[in-house]
Amino acid sequence: MPRGLDPVGGLAALRGLLDRPLASYYLLLSSAGLLLLIGLTMVFSATSVRDYAENGNASTSLVKQAIFAVIGIVAFWACQRLPATTYRTLGRPLLFTAIGLLLVLNLLLAYARLTKQDSAQIGPVEARLLWLFVGGIQVQPSELAKFALVLWGAHVIARKGAALGWWRELATPLFPVVGLLFVLVGYNDLGTMLCLLAVVVGLLWAAGVRMRVFGTLSVLGLIGVGLLIAVASLGAGSGARGEENYRFARLTSFFNPPDPQDCKLEGCYQIYQGRLAIEHGGWFGVGLGKSSFKFGWLPEAHNDFIFAILAEELGVVGCAVVLSLFAVLAYTGLRIARRVDDPFRRLAAAAATTWLVSQAVINIGGVVGLLPITGLPLPFISDGGSALVITLAAIGMLASFARAEPDAARALHARPPARWVRLLWAPLPPLPGRRRRPAAPPAARGSVPRSRERRPDDVAAPRGVRLARTRRGSADERRR
Repeated sequence: MPRGLDPVGGLAALRGLLDRPLASYYLLLSSAGLLLLIGLTMVFSATSVRDYAENGNASTSLVKQAIFAVIGIVAFWACQRLPATTYRTLGRPLLFTAIGLLLVLNLLLAYARLTKQDSAQIGPVEARLLWLFVGGIQVQPSELAKFALVLWGAHVIARKGAALGWWRELATPLFPVVGLLFVLVGYNDLGTMLCLLAVVVGLLWAAGVRMRVFGTLSVLGLIGVGLLIAVASLGAGSGARGEENYRFARLTSFFNPPDPQDCKLEGCYQIYQGRLAIEHGGWFGVGLGKSSFKFGWLPEAHNDFIFAILAEELGVVGCAVVLSLFAVLAYTGLRIARRVDDPFRRLAAAAATTWLVSQAVINIGGVVGLLPITGLPLPFISDGGSALVITLAAIGMLASFARAEPDAARALHARPPARWVRLLWAPLPPLPGRRRRPAAPPAARGSVPRSRERRPDDVAAPRGVRLARTRRGSADERRR
């Protein structure tokens, strides 16, 4: 063995690094930061040709994505400063806001279909498929629904505690609200509905719910997915009444792939071009910015299929780096969920990690052909402003929880950063074990206070006599 290569020593050193108090915090920052940097690079590479052809400026999409990245970093900074109580308070308002935006979006889209238009507009609000445009600002309500479900669901389950063993506790209010979100989101976006389902599964798994609940949810989820696939023939999503069901066509092309020559003209064109791009990249890629499939050959090369452009330009090595960073992010999120002592933090961390990792798995699996195509963007990498801002806000929440780990909190209090660092970056987390004691339950009406309860050996003697006897006894003890 060459000198200096000691596997045992390397594993010991890695274990020592992971045992450090703030290891979760730094792993989270490094993995998310590198994914964000790779995402900005790939957005520029995938959109530069199209932007130059349309606007004469190759960096139009990059500038737009960078602006949203700055907004997302501000959201990350704000979220990592918030305590758990604030997140529990924000869950319900965010959920009501997401449901309201989804209702507005679906109503406007229904009006657009009735009037046979591509979009509908009422005043400054315009709806197009999955997006709301409010005064020129593009918002995707389904992204807000993911974060809102994480916070609200973690708060509801943490409040119920051991009562989750009863079906009626899960049935109210968790299942009705989740079902409403599934309908509002899944009617137009089946992929995002699968992410919401993953969030619910992550919450219930972290809460320790029985396996029979997961079995029942799986059956109900498959039935709901089947119904949402069927309603694509009625105009759901990007479908149209009387035309081919595009969702069903994706499933049939996945389970029974047609001949590659036929894919050039039919609905499997996108997946066929994506596989050609991956094959063209090989092990080390053709070079950053040298993709040929982004010249109009691969649909949605900047969004849903940006992983195919990454594979073409950076090869298997670049794909392995991205997959490794997502694996580190998954490990860190679950590590935070295991180490924190607050039930709400544990549930929210597990749900947020499940959301981000499942979305990455669904996107990459669809691009490489291991899963059906659902149209989900790749977190941190794909082009999209609202998705990037919400994702970085979720990372900020995980960073706040990482600093609140018992060992991390003790280490930060033992050697606190400078005052200006705490003011500009993040305050000190609360020390573990310093919680307010629960207030004593109020006494029942008409009960006797404890201070006036009579001992069994007390007799009905005058109060003054008993007090005198007590004082005389204590004086005799002092004389001795």
